Amino acid sequence: MDASLPSRRRRRTARRTPLSLTAALCAVALAGGCSPAGTTAQVSAERPGRAAHSAQPAPLTQRSGNDLQTDYETVIRNVLPSVVQIEAGNSLGSGVVYDGQGHIVTNAHVIGSRRTFAVTVANSEQPLRAELVSSFPEQDLAVIKLDTMPRGLKAAAFGDTAKVAVGQIVLAMGSPLGLSSSVTQGIVSAVGRTVSEGAAGGGTGATIANMVQTSAAINPGNSGGALVNLDSEVIGIPTLAATDPELGNGTAPGIGFAIPVSMVRTVADQIIKHGRVVDSGRAALGITGRTVVGPDYQPAGVAVVTARKGGAAAGAGIKAGDIITGVGGVRVTTIASLSEALAADKPDQKVKVTFTRGGATKTAEVTLGEM
Repeated sequence: MDASLPSRRRRRTARRTPLSLTAALCAVALAGGCSPAGTTAQVSAERPGRAAHSAQPAPLTQRSGNDLQTDYETVIRNVLPSVVQIEAGNSLGSGVVYDGQGHIVTNAHVIGSRRTFAVTVANSEQPLRAELVSSFPEQDLAVIKLDTMPRGLKAAAFGDTAKVAVGQIVLAMGSPLGLSSSVTQGIVSAVGRTVSEGAAGGGTGATIANMVQTSAAINPGNSGGALVNLDSEVIGIPTLAATDPELGNGTAPGIGFAIPVSMVRTVADQIIKHGRVVDSGRAALGITGRTVVGPDYQPAGVAVVTARKGGAAAGAGIKAGDIITGVGGVRVTTIASLSEALAADKPDQKVKVTFTRGGATKTAEVTLGEM
């Protein structure tokens, strides 16, 4: 996704650091090459008082290089057969076998608007047919299902988000640049990142909380694949990679993001059981809005276009024409920043919303609804 890393000469801000990200989606070319889809995205730290969750790291133990190499080889043998390549029209992405019934979890931006797919598994070059079960673009996740479950294909083991900690060694598996069954390695660089992904050029426009940041290389085609720990457990679905304008918008080394496994489980389980997501767990104001600019022509808030009857905002007296400038003490200047301010909130939670009406500043306590 296209956004930009701040110039290295700029002063760092304590509040939010905009990044440029590229969806790890691969366009199919006749010569087999790939180019990244372009969508805007932004990364920010969690709002004050909402510390990103990180488990306490295990006690350090000394390991030889041979031990670590053996661990890598074991993880690859265990997990790589569960990672597939997905062809959706003119794009390529990756997926992870979720269960023994042929369900595969991937990114919503990988499948786009397609309903049928060609899936290539690790032990065969002959593509298999799969159909869409359901997509949940709000979290950039989707589930597809193979028509037949081939012999030897097994579901991956999925880990525990609560045990993901900064410094853990991880491997990213997928089909970067169309090279199926590829593996890169790195560490968990951070947890609790909030990422806003633009809708242009193939993105879903989702704002995703609690993303896992990793130094493992994430390239076009990795989207929907597996971020795996040394216990052979999937801990995230690689989705985004940062780009740096100073590198000609090339991928910024060592800055990638994966959707946490807790959200992957939540969405996939509901889609498989109900055919759709019935409980997103994501908060919403129940409005449609647009970014407005101030006298200095800089983004200055979100104008309410409609406030759904019975929705959270309408219930608190917010109406069309009001301009939202803050949520829960966090400044709101754009649609993306409004989504980020709500990303870690839950339905039925009460928050203070600051807005202007006719030039006067007002505050309302809003009981949040569900996305």
